[in-house]
Amino acid sequence: MQENCILKIEHLNKKFADHEVLKDVNLTVNKGDVVAIIGPSGCGKSTFLRCLNCMEDPTGGTILFRGENLADFKVDINKHRRHIGMVFQQFNLFNNMTVLQNITLAPILVGCADLRAKKRKTLLTKIGNVFRKEKKAVDAPTVTKADIKTAAKEKAMELLKKIGLEDKADAYPSTLSGGQKQRIAIVRALAMEPDVLLFDEPTSALDPEMVGEVLNLMTELANEGMTMVVVTHEMGFAKEVANRVIFIDEGVIKEENTPQEFFHAPQNERLKEFLSKVL
Repeated sequence: MQENCILKIEHLNKKFADHEVLKDVNLTVNKGDVVAIIGPSGCGKSTFLRCLNCMEDPTGGTILFRGENLADFKVDINKHRRHIGMVFQQFNLFNNMTVLQNITLAPILVGCADLRAKKRKTLLTKIGNVFRKEKKAVDAPTVTKADIKTAAKEKAMELLKKIGLEDKADAYPSTLSGGQKQRIAIVRALAMEPDVLLFDEPTSALDPEMVGEVLNLMTELANEGMTMVVVTHEMGFAKEVANRVIFIDEGVIKEENTPQEFFHAPQNERLKEFLSKVL
């Protein structure tokens, strides 16, 4: 896999019983790409995205990420999920937690799990050294659980300040607008410092006046070089922000091109028909 390649999907298939939702899908996502995926409802867009994050198990094909095939059941999916952020249509915030707790939950859990693993490794090395003539170096942890929590909180507050919502740190999701909830959901994904962010129709559950604030944040992230794969109905975002646009219909990628060519010189007849209805 090339050095700047983040995801390489080859011959991806997905079936639910006898219904084939994805059929031989191939796609390469490079570092810094913003790939917009559009298509009619029920065409397989969201299923494709869920396969990339292994929320759905592919029926066939490969999903190469960080040199490993995520479609292989032997691979530790949770290890790789740390590096693949996911933003959902319905926000999926925990309503019984404050905004700050929502954002810091995953970094603290992952950081503490890594700390426990390192402590176990240190202990085993020390025990082994009792019986070794040549002692192994002991790589003891240099951070504590308190350090992990402090770092997670500082990172969360930095991200909240970036989106102008630092005053909402102690608020609960039920008190926020839809646009605020979705921006918090994006920040929660960013807190893990992912290699790629996946967006599943992030604005479709929002009132029209709240769509802009979410798209503005996504545009800012794109300008900063964040790699993103976005399932969306927002044609303006696909035109102006994406560097590639993909049209999926009946589980098949029927056209992939630059926004200029995709919208102004479509080749596929089904895409032409689709664009005539949505533009």
